[in-house]
Amino acid sequence: MTVEAPPVPTGRRTSPLIVLVHTVTFRQARSFVPAALGIGAAVGVNGGRWAVVAMVVAVTLVSLGTAALSWWRFGYVDGPRAVVVTRGLLSRSVRTVPNDRIRGVEVEAPALHRVLGLVRVRIDAAAGAVGGKEEELVVDGVRRAEGDRLRGVLLNRQPAAVDDAAPAAAPVEEEFARFDNRWLLYAPLVGSYLVLPLAAVGALFRLADELPDSLTPDLPGPDALDGRVVVTALGAAVVVLVAGAVVGAAVVNWGFRLTRRGGSLLAVRGLITRRHTELEIDRIRGVTLAEGLGMRLVRAARVSALVTGLGDAARRGQLLPLGPREEAVALGRRLVDDPGPLVRHPPAARRRRLVRAVLPGVVVAVAGVVLTATDGWWWLAASGLVLAVLGVPLGRGRYASLGHATGPTSFSVREGWLTREQAVLQRRAVVGWRVRQSFFQRRAGLATVVACVGAGSGGYAAADMAADEVPEFTAAASGRWAQTLAPT
Repeated sequence: MTVEAPPVPTGRRTSPLIVLVHTVTFRQARSFVPAALGIGAAVGVNGGRWAVVAMVVAVTLVSLGTAALSWWRFGYVDGPRAVVVTRGLLSRSVRTVPNDRIRGVEVEAPALHRVLGLVRVRIDAAAGAVGGKEEELVVDGVRRAEGDRLRGVLLNRQPAAVDDAAPAAAPVEEEFARFDNRWLLYAPLVGSYLVLPLAAVGALFRLADELPDSLTPDLPGPDALDGRVVVTALGAAVVVLVAGAVVGAAVVNWGFRLTRRGGSLLAVRGLITRRHTELEIDRIRGVTLAEGLGMRLVRAARVSALVTGLGDAARRGQLLPLGPREEAVALGRRLVDDPGPLVRHPPAARRRRLVRAVLPGVVVAVAGVVLTATDGWWWLAASGLVLAVLGVPLGRGRYASLGHATGPTSFSVREGWLTREQAVLQRRAVVGWRVRQSFFQRRAGLATVVACVGAGSGGYAAADMAADEVPEFTAAASGRWAQTLAPT
């Protein structure tokens, strides 16, 4: 009896339409486009507008040529054991990634891709690290059906379809979370969504400052400004920031939906650029619950998955980009067992944070008192006193954010004030522990314990916990192999 060898996979090509996309976006020619446009502007001063037109045509033709060559020399193979991507004309690059090293697959469709019916597939793999950062495989310019096939073959280990075989049954889909458009009202309280409108307002002010005097309207001087004008301007700025944050959140998270298909989680989002991100559940080692200062005022939060070897984890690991805290906590508990309520850290940790928050204001106040006797710097003393008073709620808030907990299969640590982050990790995620003690921590009987994991940021700390609780906590969080950990 003879056994036939499995068929050798043949190389695949992307769609020729990707040449048009790369030509329009100058993707392959971005390195020389700024210099070429600068030369064209300089030539246009002496040669007239036809010289500028000729330079633009030349740049477009070069972009078209480089895009065509890049497409011609690009190929990929998704075999039963590995993915192989080949690219390059003069310098050929061949990357091979075993399928069992793939951590996530993202299928995204920017606006121009969607018009042409194309998608871009990003493959995260714990292989081929460049500069200490995991490099991803990108297959740009395949049809939507091919992108979905790649996602199923690479991540779910589904065999390729055979013409004479019956189609495999679709996995049962279970919805984990769905974005409610009312949650967009939380966006102005999230700093990341305020960055874009702030940058836009700054660019407008800079543009207005660079306008020639002939185009600048006659505005009254500072002495002639009415209070109502100032209030109106500030109100308009607030409206612009709020509207910009809401619009930015809508563009990124529109139609967000998190579902489970077999052994994977699939997150779909985006208004202009539609993204499909799929993560293996077996690779998830924990979740993080992040609450900014503004988000805590309205009891909102975001949830991210900690996946081993996942690149750009801050974006691709998001399981709930923004929503009520109750929804976020419930989602996290569906993926990682709840270790129980957090244990408060000792009073020495509160004193340490109060001293660190109040001390700068006290120093400024003392300096102001000393200088007031000679130079009349009373305002400096008053400012220092105000800072010292404000440091009290700051220190108490930082202490209230501390906590840790252990359970049968998971543990949790929390810290942070401006952005309070609680990490809930599986015991199997821990690959090591690191204990730190400063001089003042040793005198106060405190220690900072860092759980080293192969996912997320790589380490999650329980800051300023009682030093004599370190062995018990590490043993309960990762096993008896860590029971000897104790600060000396």
